Amino acid sequence: MHVLVVVGHPLPDSFNHALARSYADAARAGGAQVRVLDLATTPFPHDPPSRRALAAHGGTTDHLEPEVAALVEHVRWADHLVVTHPQWWGTYPAVLKAFLDRVLLAGVAFRYTKGHAPRRLLRGRTARTFMTMDSPKPWNLLAYRDAAGASLGTATLAFTGHRLVGRTTFAPVRFSTPERRERWLATAARLGRRDVERLTARHRARTRVAVAA
Repeated sequence: MHVLVVVGHPLPDSFNHALARSYADAARAGGAQVRVLDLATTPFPHDPPSRRALAAHGGTTDHLEPEVAALVEHVRWADHLVVTHPQWWGTYPAVLKAFLDRVLLAGVAFRYTKGHAPRRLLRGRTARTFMTMDSPKPWNLLAYRDAAGASLGTATLAFTGHRLVGRTTFAPVRFSTPERRERWLATAARLGRRDVERLTARHRARTRVAVAA
């Protein structure tokens, strides 16, 4: 099982990074191959140089900047995608939005079809999101209508074919105690173990069906 953990925080050593490490360590212990993509330390051009860079033509990425092409391959490699990010201005930081814009391209993540809904090219894969925020959870629902969840979970991950297995919000982070943060890190680790167990069992079941057929 291939797991890609994307840390969507522009500053290194954030609590989001700690959540990502906790999840990744638990997933590795469960037998998964894990890559952690830290957007705080992964330089890539945020703006496409032309309209041509918005798609993988014929499925190839040779025309993209090398840094972007490498990110695309990370996403193609992953069976399971985990994204952790803070809530900033109701959604998520610009670095994460830039990653989504540059990497989840037409021809990679989806394909438009004539007269039909777009084809979801990453169908069969799964995803999980972690979000940290300082405001209370009810405020996120009442004031922001869960804009971050709708944007990332529905308009992006589901649109590309990912099946969302869970969304976890840790809040409020500001003024939280060390003990509470340790509990949150333990939650991330528990979910990492559970995801690997469930998705490995699912893969084995599919393999048995394929062999029987």
